[in-house]
Amino acid sequence: MNLALWLERAGKSHPRLPALGYGPDILRDFGTSAARVARLAGALRDRYRLKPGDRVAIAAKNSPDYFEVLYAIWHAGLAAVPANAKLHGAELGYILEHSGATVCFCSEPLGADIAPHAWSGLKHLVAIGGPEYEALLAHDAIPVAPREGSDLAWLFYTSGTTGRPKGAMLTHRVLSVAAHAYAAEVDPISPGEPILHAAPMSHGSGLYIMPHVMRLGVNVIPESGGFDPEEIYALLGSWPRLSMFAAPTMVKRLVESRAEGPVENFRTIVWGGAPMYVEDALRALDRFGPCLAQIYGQGESPMTITTLSKEDIAAREHPRWRERLASAGRPYACVEVKIAGADGAPLAAGETGEIACRGDVVMPGYWNSPEATASAIRDGWLHTGDVGSFDEDGYLTLKDRSKDMIISGGSNIYPREVEEVLLKHPAVREVSVIGRPDREWGEVVVAYVVGDAKSDELDKLFLDAIARFKRPKHYVFVDALPKNNYGKILKTELRAMDGKNT
Repeated sequence: MNLALWLERAGKSHPRLPALGYGPDILRDFGTSAARVARLAGALRDRYRLKPGDRVAIAAKNSPDYFEVLYAIWHAGLAAVPANAKLHGAELGYILEHSGATVCFCSEPLGADIAPHAWSGLKHLVAIGGPEYEALLAHDAIPVAPREGSDLAWLFYTSGTTGRPKGAMLTHRVLSVAAHAYAAEVDPISPGEPILHAAPMSHGSGLYIMPHVMRLGVNVIPESGGFDPEEIYALLGSWPRLSMFAAPTMVKRLVESRAEGPVENFRTIVWGGAPMYVEDALRALDRFGPCLAQIYGQGESPMTITTLSKEDIAAREHPRWRERLASAGRPYACVEVKIAGADGAPLAAGETGEIACRGDVVMPGYWNSPEATASAIRDGWLHTGDVGSFDEDGYLTLKDRSKDMIISGGSNIYPREVEEVLLKHPAVREVSVIGRPDREWGEVVVAYVVGDAKSDELDKLFLDAIARFKRPKHYVFVDALPKNNYGKILKTELRAMDGKNT
C-alpha cells in the first residue's frame, strides 16, 4: 500500500482542513497540497522518465516544499532518499551515488556544494522554489502509483559517525506500522492538531509527518527552518495543542531558555535519539508539565522499539517513578524486544546484554550492503548494538552503546550511570564519560565536564551514589563537547581528542 494514498484521501475527504503551516500561519489545506503533489509526481514520471522504485534524493532544510516533494516521490511510486542538509558536499555526493539517485531536490545554495561531488548518474539537480521546480508543478496530475507494502519508500542513511553511512531500507509497510504505533502509543492526534518540525525532516522529525497526515493533523515548519527556542515559544501562541520531536539537548535548551510562551499549549514533546538524564527530565517536567514522552528506536527500526508514555513520566506518586524515568519505557505493541546474550539467547530480567528486536517495523536490510545486513539482522532479529536490561515490570533501561562500555580491572562500567551522578551537581551543564587506555587497569574512567564545578566537589557526589571503582580517575573541563548535527555527543571524537592530550 502506497503511503501517498493517505494524502490523496485527505485531499478528497477534507480539502479545506489545514495541512501545512509556516511560522504562525496556515499555508495550505489538504486539497491544495494533494493537488500540487499529484502534479509534481506527474512531472517526475513523465518529464524525468523515472520508473517505479527509482530513487530521488532530497538535500534540503525544513520547508513546506519538503513535505510536498516527499509525498510526490511516493505518489509517483518512487523511493525517497532524504539526506541531512548540514552534511558536506562530498558526504552528500556519496549518498547520491550509493543510493543511485538520478534526481536530487535541494535548497539553495546547497546545489553549489553538491554539484562538484555529484556522481555521473545524477541527471537533475533541482533547486526547490526555483524556475525548474515551479515548472514541474505545472505538469498534469497523475493518480497514485500502486505499491506493495514490501516496496522501498525511504532510504534512511545513518549519521555515519564511524565509517561510511549505511542506507536502512524502510518500506511502505515499515513506515505505515511506525505511523500507527506513534498515533496509538505516543501521541494521539485529532484532526487539525499540529506538529512543529524544528528538528531535521530528513531524520527523526520527518518520520512523524506521516501519522499527522493519516490523522488529518497539520505539519508546521518554523520560518527559521530549524531549532530556535525563542521562535518555538512564540509559535505556541499560534498553534494550540502543539507537538514536536526533539533530541534531549534541544529539550534542555528549551528548559534553559529565558524566552516565555504559553507552555500549556504543548500537546506532546517527544524526545529521542539519545537517553535524557534524569535530572534534565525532572527540570523539563517542572517547566512543561505532563506533556513529555520518550521514544527509543533507530533508523533501522524507525523511532519504534520502546516508548515511555506521558502517563509514566508524569506519575510522580508511583513508588518506582524515578527508576522508570531513567528507563526507555516498554516495547511498542508492534515489535518484540529481547536482551540477547553472546549466543543470541534471551536473558532474564535484570541481566545486561545487547538489545535486539523484530517485527514489521524493522527494516528488511541495508541498501546494497549484504555484509552489513547479515551482521545486523541475525535469525530474524535486528541487533541494535545498544546495551540494556529489562526490569521485572518490563521496562527497558539503556546502558550504552556496546562500544562505549568501559572495562576497568575486569569490571564493566557503563558511562551513563557515571554521567547521571555528575549531572546532579548544579554547576555541571554537560558531561560525557569515556574510557582511557591504562596499562594497569586496562581502562580508567575519564569525565569530560562542561561547567564550573571543582573536582573535589564532584568526587563527593559519588560517596553515597556509586561503587568506588566506577568513579572517574580524571576530570577534564572543557568549553563544549563534540556533537553531530543532531546534538548527539560524539564519544568517538572525544576519545580521539583524549588520546592526543595524554
